[in-house]
Amino acid sequence: MIASLQLRRPVRPSLLAEIVAIAALAAGSAFAQDLVYPTRNVQIIVPYTPGTGADILSRVMSPRLSDRWKVGVVTDNRPGATGNIGADFVAKAAPDGHVLLFTATSFGTNPALVPKMPFDPIKSFTPVALVATGAMALVINAQVPAKSMREFIDLVKRQPGKLNYSSPGNGGPQHLAMELLKLELGMDIVHVPYKASAGAITDLVGGQVQATVSSLQTTAPHVTGGKLRNLGVMSPERAAAFPDVPTMREQGLSNLEVDTWYGVFAPAGTPAAIVAKINAELNALLKIPEVREVLAKQGLDAAGGPPERFAERVRLEIPRWTKVVNAAGIKPD
Repeated sequence: MIASLQLRRPVRPSLLAEIVAIAALAAGSAFAQDLVYPTRNVQIIVPYTPGTGADILSRVMSPRLSDRWKVGVVTDNRPGATGNIGADFVAKAAPDGHVLLFTATSFGTNPALVPKMPFDPIKSFTPVALVATGAMALVINAQVPAKSMREFIDLVKRQPGKLNYSSPGNGGPQHLAMELLKLELGMDIVHVPYKASAGAITDLVGGQVQATVSSLQTTAPHVTGGKLRNLGVMSPERAAAFPDVPTMREQGLSNLEVDTWYGVFAPAGTPAAIVAKINAELNALLKIPEVREVLAKQGLDAAGGPPERFAERVRLEIPRWTKVVNAAGIKPD
């Protein structure tokens, strides 16, 4: 007996923690499988107008969730205040998973742009799943004498305040992304805001402005037609549609990764088992070829992953954009 005791080694604290975590995960998974949810119709709040990206994706997901859950899953558009009206409705809903928020990039930028938010973007919600992301790129008129990001940066620095860039409007993702570039790279290039993407791209093609940050899908026809030039993709990896265009990181420009995103939140306090079940269902839908095809037509890539992945993204984005907005003195339209 004594010899037996001498042969035993104490369990490492890290190993013990791993065992406890695995046991908790297994217990949580078993509980999620036995969970009765949903018990009634599910309302997915889209805080934007019909036809927008979040609306399209929600209407792709909703009927498939309804088929799986055997209850009605309805997309409810509640636009206004750049998404804050719909988000506030969800923040005040019962935390039982029957009212969800399907939102987009503005959720992470609004806190930097709106002085008094009607809710706390971190404390009022429980992240459920990152659904999709869209690549963005710095695009210039093909007549601008720059074939790389480094050449463009040098060109702007030689002519401070002389070149212009367009965006679809003050405070939008494209505007903020370009201001991030300016802040990180010390560039002085003048912002020309438009009312929508069409005008911003039309004047870029015509040479009235020299650059913009845009989704790859929006500028693709003009790039392939030789009117515009992609200088750098702002995603972690190269875009399948333009495999020859390097990422910002590949060009030695760190901290410049920006994309558009779409994701689902539940009200704060929603039970972890319900969050896990919704997350698992959304991840399963993102593997369906027809769903991925819809995403591709919108210029988006399926994301997925655990709720923690989405929570970390939101947690990091808010202070990042607050820094950019304050440095540039940005005011929303």
